[in-house]
Amino acid sequence: MNSRPRKHSLTLRGHRTSVSLEDEFWLAFRKIAVEDDQPINVLAAEIDEARGTDCGLASAIRLFVLKRLTAR
Repeated sequence: MNSRPRKHSLTLRGHRTSVSLEDEFWLAFRKIAVEDDQPINVLAAEIDEARGTDCGLASAIRLFVLKRLTAR
């Protein structure tokens, strides 16, 4: 796995965007979406709406993944 962030494309509420995430975070994020039976774009949009203005989307996704994994 590559520990350097790579760009991944998402569509949030009809708008294309990209986030730079490490492979490990991207794979965990996709796995959570599957477990929650949600398309990854829907989950990303929910995280985007909840993140506030002090946090970028990539950081918000990383924090979301970390919280989910530590809650187990």
